[in-house]
Amino acid sequence: MMHPDLVRSAAEIEPELIALRRALHAAPEPGLHLPQTQAMLLAALAGLDLEITTGETVSSITVVIRGALPGPVVLLRADMDGLPVDERTGVPFASTNGAMHACGHDLHMSIMVGTVRLLAARRDRLAGTVLVVFQPGEEGHDGALAMIAEGVLLAGGELPKRTYALHVFSDRAHGQFFCKPGPIMAAVDELDVTVMGRGGHGAKPHTTIDPIPVALEIATALQVYVARRVDPFDPVVLTVGELAAGTARHVVPDVAYLRAGLRTFSTETREQLGEGLQALSRGIAAAHGASATTRFVSSDPTTQNDPAAAAEVREVVEGLLGAERFVPLERPETVGEDYSQFLAHVRGAMFFVGAAPAGASPGELPSNHSSLAVFDDGVVADAAAVLAQLALSAAGR
Repeated sequence: MMHPDLVRSAAEIEPELIALRRALHAAPEPGLHLPQTQAMLLAALAGLDLEITTGETVSSITVVIRGALPGPVVLLRADMDGLPVDERTGVPFASTNGAMHACGHDLHMSIMVGTVRLLAARRDRLAGTVLVVFQPGEEGHDGALAMIAEGVLLAGGELPKRTYALHVFSDRAHGQFFCKPGPIMAAVDELDVTVMGRGGHGAKPHTTIDPIPVALEIATALQVYVARRVDPFDPVVLTVGELAAGTARHVVPDVAYLRAGLRTFSTETREQLGEGLQALSRGIAAAHGASATTRFVSSDPTTQNDPAAAAEVREVVEGLLGAERFVPLERPETVGEDYSQFLAHVRGAMFFVGAAPAGASPGELPSNHSSLAVFDDGVVADAAAVLAQLALSAAGR
């Protein structure tokens, strides 16, 4: 059942949510330990008569909202951490501490505080329990895994039936909601290769085993492997972002290093690359009389939306805000997201919210993670209403 009053109630608290967002934006904290951010959120949640606990090993917050009617547990998640980026937006509430909420997590937190307030005021209509998770360390610090290890999935008394999360984008149209079934964000992995040759004088290269051309050949061969050994309808993004060797112009070094990042959308291709790229690197090194050690580090899996949950997102957005506010997403984003760790245990969906400044041309704007990324916090009220409706609908099913 739709609750159209959610939109009106969210609009009434919008000024407070925007004020909270701007205070959070001005004081970002990267990583797993965010004492100031945690304190600001706890203050914003004070007085709501809820079950609130904080993390033992990280600066997380878990809120349990128990409905008056029996039903399942639904998990909602918002991430908390900023990025080590010097902000250059020039907005009045810009950060000056050397970090920045360049990925919109300040909006995620303020949206979720609004969602908590909307749900807390409707406990008499809530069938089941809503488990709200404020998670630090999304930006490469395994914050989701840390919370799962602490037992957050059972904080509501049983494993959740559904989970939802959203992500704002500074370069998507203002106020539009986007979702798709299946993969919506990529798995992210890393490949490290160390090529060991034999150094010597640059004037006598025949007496050496130069690791530099070997590393260069490996860097090229990695791209050829993706182009010729992977199904072209199963996308892969491979970037060799680091290549280092040597300390002097006329000296052949002993060692060369390369570091690559991988983004994939299927388990099969991810596993194939993990084995194949390492074997390829070692084989090329051996062919040149050198040797190579390799390391493949798996990070977050693909963010995989359950088809039914993705359909529920569309149903709620169109039912609350109108059909024109929902845009079916044609293809996934190639960035990663550790919300995938929650989706590995609970069926659910992540959806996107366009937070480009109203009237701007989205394709011309700085994207998330840019020091110039500007997010319009005019989207927070509607997004809070959508999350609250998703929780109410899922709990009532």
